[in-house]
Amino acid sequence: MCNLLMKKRSKRQIKGQEIRGDGQYFSIENAVALLEKMPKTRFDETVELSLHFGVDPKQSDQMVRGTVVLPNGSGKRVRVLVFTEKPEEALAAGADFAGLEDLIEKVQNGWLDFDVAIATTMAMKQVRNVARILGPRGLMPNPKSGTVSDDIGDAVGQVKAGRVEFKMDKTANMAVVVGKRSFSGEKLVENIRAALDAVQKAKPTNVSGGFVKNISLSATMTTGIRLEQAIYATF
Repeated sequence: MCNLLMKKRSKRQIKGQEIRGDGQYFSIENAVALLEKMPKTRFDETVELSLHFGVDPKQSDQMVRGTVVLPNGSGKRVRVLVFTEKPEEALAAGADFAGLEDLIEKVQNGWLDFDVAIATTMAMKQVRNVARILGPRGLMPNPKSGTVSDDIGDAVGQVKAGRVEFKMDKTANMAVVVGKRSFSGEKLVENIRAALDAVQKAKPTNVSGGFVKNISLSATMTTGIRLEQAIYATF
């Protein structure tokens, strides 16, 4: 039976587990060092933190969500759309797409070729018409994530600079992008620390003790590496 299970797993998975070992927990620096040793793919894999929380995801006042501006960026080219009455200003700030009625009509017709949507306060009155389309895809502008703003230059600049949004799912799990495998170990460590700090600040006020149950670090095609509890025990 054991041999059968081994055959079903890829050589990359087997090698990754050999490097990581079983039942071990690591500091941030050691986890990143292990990740660097794991077999790589032909593409630049995304590196993520996977977290499991000790909260009730059914309670709206225990939702965990927020944003973090990664000090070394996310490594991903982000296509930014801005719903605004002043598209020239948004495009000058670095937005990939900007407009209002024209973009709303495109979205209603099925166009969704962007990664982040930002809207001004005034534009939100019309953007709500496509909330049923954008909402389920995590693209609906929201003040809590900094994507509803009248300072378009700042909002676009933060997204382009590496702002990452995170939100807990219905099973109390969450993934936070912290970079790419092509990043140096030092840059990944800095991004991870910034992400963990943002998660700690996003802790609901009515949650005490056991906020984070476990955290692991992984890339797109690697085995997860569990972080030692001391890193998040005080969250």
